[in-house]
Amino acid sequence: MEFSADTITLLFFVALIAGWVDVIAGGGGLLTIPALIMAGVPPAAAVATNKLQGSAGTLIASIYFLRTGAIEFKKIKLLLLMTFIGSVFGSVLLLQIDAELLTIFLPILLISMGLYFLFAPNIDDRDRKQKISLIAFTIIIAPLLGFYDGFFGPGTGSFMALAFVSLCGYNLSRATANAKILNFTSNISSLLYFIIYGDIYWLIGFVMIGGQAIGATIGAKTVLKKGAAIIKPVVIIVCFLMSINLLLKQITS
Repeated sequence: MEFSADTITLLFFVALIAGWVDVIAGGGGLLTIPALIMAGVPPAAAVATNKLQGSAGTLIASIYFLRTGAIEFKKIKLLLLMTFIGSVFGSVLLLQIDAELLTIFLPILLISMGLYFLFAPNIDDRDRKQKISLIAFTIIIAPLLGFYDGFFGPGTGSFMALAFVSLCGYNLSRATANAKILNFTSNISSLLYFIIYGDIYWLIGFVMIGGQAIGATIGAKTVLKKGAAIIKPVVIIVCFLMSINLLLKQITS
C-alpha cells in the first residue's frame, strides 16, 4: 500500500503529539491508532504498527529519564525483569482468551482512576510514606502490571504511575519516570510478537518513530520541569477520553 506525502506528514505530527501525551499520561494510542486506520491501514496492522512506534517513544523517554537521574536503574533491574515476564504471560494468554471481555470493566477502572487523580490531595511532587517494600512491589505488582499490558494494554502507563504513587510513595514526577521504563519493558514482548506474527507497516512506522522521538523528548522534559502541575490534568483528561472511547466502541459494536 502506498501513502501520499500529506498522509505521511500528518502521521508524523500525530505521532509527535501522541509521544508527548504518552510520556506524561499514557494513552497515546488514542491518537495514533485511529490516525493509522483513517490513513487506510487495516485495524490489525494499525495495532502492530502502533506498537512499533509507541515502543520507540517509551524507549526514548526512558533513556532521557535515566540520563537525568530520574530513574535509578540499579534499584529497578529486577523490577524490569518481572514486568517483562508478566507481559510475556499476558501475551501468551491473549492467544487463548478474548481480551475484549476486559472492555466491559475497563471504563469503570479508568473513570475511577481519573477521579482519584482529580480529588486525591496527596498526588503532587512530594514523596509520601511507602506502603509496601520495593521487593514486594517487584515480586507482586510488577508482574501484574506487565501481564495487563501484554494481555490488553489501554491505560497501562497511568496504572503504573498510580501504583508507584499509591504503594511506593513516589511523587508524581518520579512515578511517571519509573512507569515509563516499566511500560517500555512490557511493550517489548508485545512488539516481538507483532514482528514475528503481525503485519507491521514499516515505512510509516519509522516515520512515526521520528515524530515519537521529538514528542517523547519534549514530554520527558515537561515531566521534570512542570511535574504534577501538568501530569495531573493530562492524566485525568486521558483517563476520561479512554473511558469514552471504550464505551462508544461497546455501544456501536
